[in-house]
Amino acid sequence: MKAVLNDTVLAEAHEDELVRIEGNWYFPPKSVNSELLEESKTPYFCPWKGECQYFSVKDGDGLLQDRAWSYPTPLPTAFDRVGTDFSGYVAFWKEVQVVE
Repeated sequence: MKAVLNDTVLAEAHEDELVRIEGNWYFPPKSVNSELLEESKTPYFCPWKGECQYFSVKDGDGLLQDRAWSYPTPLPTAFDRVGTDFSGYVAFWKEVQVVE
């Protein structure tokens, strides 16, 4: 599967490597092109997943604010709820399309 913005592939991995949480596909860290992401200062804490790190996504010369996110160190109880360790996995939002 691929996370694609326009014609740019932001992440790519086999479906069995991804984690699906609340309708979003989370890509393993090694599958993400980190050169296309810029850490955001937007704070967020999920009551059951923990501290979230947002990223802005580079789109040509522009930057799409907070279009990706990750949980670098999820709460341990989240692993039980999800069924696996998803530390550092990255999900995408809005203009980014996840396709096969």
